[in-house]
Amino acid sequence: MAAPSLGSRSDCLVLAGAGKMGSALLRTWLQKGYDPQKITVIEPQPSQELIALAEREGIALRAPVCSPGVLVLAMKPQNLDEAAASLGQLARPETLVISILAGKTIANIAARFPRSKAIVRAMPNLAAAIGRGMTVLTASETVNEVQRALAGALFAAAGKIEWLKGEELIDAATAVSGSGPAYVFCLTEALAKAGEAAGLPSSLAAALARGAVEGAGELLFQRPGVSPAEMRQSVTSPGGTTAAALEVLMAPGGLFQLIERAVEAARNRAAALSG
Repeated sequence: MAAPSLGSRSDCLVLAGAGKMGSALLRTWLQKGYDPQKITVIEPQPSQELIALAEREGIALRAPVCSPGVLVLAMKPQNLDEAAASLGQLARPETLVISILAGKTIANIAARFPRSKAIVRAMPNLAAAIGRGMTVLTASETVNEVQRALAGALFAAAGKIEWLKGEELIDAATAVSGSGPAYVFCLTEALAKAGEAAGLPSSLAAALARGAVEGAGELLFQRPGVSPAEMRQSVTSPGGTTAAALEVLMAPGGLFQLIERAVEAARNRAAALSG
């Protein structure tokens, strides 16, 4: 299903924070037709690329062009208190506040934006930059259906979305999908290093590792009805080279347990960032 067009949106939107994720979302919204004249970006240290984009598209920097219907919090979680001191006056009772800050709960956001009644937590991942993102969302009870649909449309424009039944699941979801691309990059890096150790030239090992991961990812994308386990089994011949490698990866204490520990560490860190 194609990502929805945002061309009909008339809500004034303030994006607070334009690092990698904030900038990726901004470009996606523009590509999907969100009116740049209705967007303000507040970024204390804007990159030259952001400045050029704002000048080209007519996006306001720092000073909001109108009272925001949507305020998206995309700064570093550690900077929330400092940002809230200056942003608090922008958030009115009818403003939808969307936070993509890892670990910061709806209660954390509500405490810093006491005038705001509608709060959504969202956790996208970096693949949003190419329209292949995966975003999980959860909302306060005061978010109405129109606001929920708007939040969904903003992130569906960047890929797939899943609404969670409860906020208690978002830290675990963050550890899987939010941080997930980094795990895949790490796996690709490790595969290339293993290729070098096996005697391949570094450039060839890197190309082979990248190609393997790109192709496998595309297969997963194109065959959503086939589970990863089924795909793994379909390419594993008994007694073959892949089976020999998987015996190592799937041994007790191997890849499955290592990834489980990594996800647990990420979830614990997200919990530690709250407050």
